[in-house]
Amino acid sequence: MNQQYPSALLEKAVGEFAKLPGIGRKTAMRLVLHLLKQDTSAVEAFSNAMTTLKHEVKYCKICHNISDTEVCGICSNPLRDASTVCVVENIRDVMAIENTQQYKGLYHVLGGVISPMDGVGPSDLEIDSLVERVREGGVREVIFALSSTMEGDTTNFYIFRKLSGLDVKLSVIARGISVGDELEYTDEVTLGRSILNRTAFTGTM
Repeated sequence: MNQQYPSALLEKAVGEFAKLPGIGRKTAMRLVLHLLKQDTSAVEAFSNAMTTLKHEVKYCKICHNISDTEVCGICSNPLRDASTVCVVENIRDVMAIENTQQYKGLYHVLGGVISPMDGVGPSDLEIDSLVERVREGGVREVIFALSSTMEGDTTNFYIFRKLSGLDVKLSVIARGISVGDELEYTDEVTLGRSILNRTAFTGTM
């Protein structure tokens, strides 16, 4: 049965919220009604934050992490180990690893994983820029820290082949993370140990 709305404006707002991942129409309705009860200034601040984010946020030209500047704070930090690059799927994974406080190198955000079912191929990801970073020299180790899913393993193997022949050590985080788990949902202790106990990546799947 279709939900009946007392206002077309309410229905439109609920429809927009329901487009967000993991948000059903009931949750969308709850969020919209919550905002409706807030002061106009609070709602405008919320709207302005989203609009400003969309228009002004940048992506680091080195690692593709979200940033307020052309080069993110991690890549520009002279205290970070620039010889080690940790390859992750998305920005949430960078945040998850940073929260462990166990990793002091740099990152490379792919922007996803290879998934033919979803129409995502290697050319849709930041793989070529990773290969270029390694070719430029200075990177001694590349750590694969993608989720332990079929798509993650496929992406690992593809990058492994692209980097084969280059003078760089390839490693993968330890499988303290259950197969099929998303990296961002792993607890900080387990994730931190997985980084520290990483093993050589040999290209086997």
